[in-house]
Amino acid sequence: MSPSFDPDTLALPIGHFIGGALIQAKDGLDMHRPSDSKAYAHCPIADAGLVDYAVENAKAALKSSNWGGVRPRERTKALQAWADLIEAEAETLAKIEALSSTRPVSQLVLGDIAVTAEQIRFFAEFADKEGSDVAPTDDQTFGMTISEPYGVVGAITPWNFPISMAGWKLGPALAAGNAVVIKPSEMTPFSTVYMAQLAIKAGIPAGLVNVVLGDGLTTGNALTGHADIAKVSFTGSTRAGSAIMENIARTGVKPMTLELGGKSPQIVFADANLDKAAAAIAGSVIFNAGQACVAGTRLIVEKSIADQLIASIILRMQAARPGPTWDAATQYSPIISEGQRGRIASIVDAAKVAGGECLTGGGDMEGAGYFYAPTLIAGVTQDNPAIVEEIFGPVLTVQTFETEEEALALSTHPVYGLASGLFTSDLSRTLRFARALEAGTVWVNRDHILPTGGYKRSGIGKDLGREAYEASRKTKSVLISL
Repeated sequence: MSPSFDPDTLALPIGHFIGGALIQAKDGLDMHRPSDSKAYAHCPIADAGLVDYAVENAKAALKSSNWGGVRPRERTKALQAWADLIEAEAETLAKIEALSSTRPVSQLVLGDIAVTAEQIRFFAEFADKEGSDVAPTDDQTFGMTISEPYGVVGAITPWNFPISMAGWKLGPALAAGNAVVIKPSEMTPFSTVYMAQLAIKAGIPAGLVNVVLGDGLTTGNALTGHADIAKVSFTGSTRAGSAIMENIARTGVKPMTLELGGKSPQIVFADANLDKAAAAIAGSVIFNAGQACVAGTRLIVEKSIADQLIASIILRMQAARPGPTWDAATQYSPIISEGQRGRIASIVDAAKVAGGECLTGGGDMEGAGYFYAPTLIAGVTQDNPAIVEEIFGPVLTVQTFETEEEALALSTHPVYGLASGLFTSDLSRTLRFARALEAGTVWVNRDHILPTGGYKRSGIGKDLGREAYEASRKTKSVLISL
C-alpha cells in the first residue's frame, strides 16, 4: 500500500512532453482536486500548431530511430525496461495520479500501476512473435501478407483511469513499431506526462512518445484531424466518439479504435452463489464510484432471491469508507468534478420522478470534495432515465424476472453493448446466454474483463489482448510469380 501524502507539497510535471522534452506552460484550464474541490494547477492547452509540432517530432523520431524497422526484439527489450521503471516509480506515479483523479492512492500501486506494467510487458512480447503470413499458392507463385506499423498513432484517453488507459494505448502501438501522440484528459493529465518521461529513461527513443495537453475542442480536434495521424485510438463517451468520427470524416479517412460508453447488465439467477454475486455487483458500484465504462450498473435478478440479494448489496455499498484520494485508508472515491456530480444527481432525480425508488443513497455526501453516496434504485422500467442513460457514477438499478426470456429482454439496451455479467451455476444456461447477450464482453460469476470493446454505440474494435496489437498494424498483400 502506498502511504498517505500531503497533497499541497507534491511536485507535478506540468507541461506538454514533445521530442523528449517538457514544454512548460503557465496558463490553461483551471483544475480542482476531486477530493476537496481545491484549485491546485492549470492544464495547458495545445493548439493546432503545437499538435503539428508533436506530430512532426513523432515522424522524425520514427525515421531517425527506424523504430518500426529495427530487430523486433529491440522494441521488446525497451518496452520491458519501461515496464520495470513504471513499477520502480510506482509510488511517485500513484501520488501524481491520486492528486488529480478519483483513484485512491492505496489502490494504485498494487492495482492500476502493477497491471499497467504487466500489460506493457504483454504487448512487448508480441513485437517479435507476430509477423507475416505465407499464403497457400501453386508452385509457380509465392504469396504472403506483410504486417507493417501505421506510423504515427493519435491517442486520446479519459480521466477515470489515466495510467491504465495510457498503457492501453501506448503499449500495443509502440510494440507494433509506431510512434504516438497522446492526449490525456484535461482533468487528469500529469501521470501520463510522467510515464512518457520514464519511457525515455527506459531507452525508448525520444519523440516516439509525445504528450499534448488540452481539451477536446482545441487539442483533440487538431490531433484526430491531423493529416499525418495514420490511426486514431480513443476511449471515452459515445458522444465524444461520434464527434471524433465526424472530425476524421471531414479531414480524411483513417482507421480508428473507439472504446465508448456502456450500460452493463448483471443477471443473477437463483442458483448463483449469492455472496459472490453481491460482492461483485456492489464492487462494480463502489470501485471508482462507478466511474468505469464497464461498470455493471443494471442489476437484473430472479424474483425469488431479489430481496435477499438486494439486502446484501446494500450492506456492502453502505460499508465503503469515503475519503480523499491521498489518504491510504480511503476505500471510496469522489466524483471527478462538480459538474459530473450534478449530472448524476439530475439523472437520479429524474429516475425518481419516473417512478424509481432509492433504497439507499440518492444524494451528495457531506464534507469536502465531490462525493456522491452509493445509490440503489428499484421500481424502474425500461424507459426510466436511470436505465436509459449512462450515468457514470455510483448508481445501480434493480429489475426482477421470472424466466430466461424476461432476463434477456431486460438486459438488452437500445444503445449500448459494451459488457454484461452473468451469475449462475448452470453451464448450459451460461453457454446460451454467452451467445445471446448483446455485448462485446461477457463475464460469468466474476467481474474481470479481457480484451474490451463493444457492440452498437459502445465502440469499434478492441483494446487489450492480441486484437489491440493487430489493430496497431496494417497489412499488405504480396503476390510473386516465380
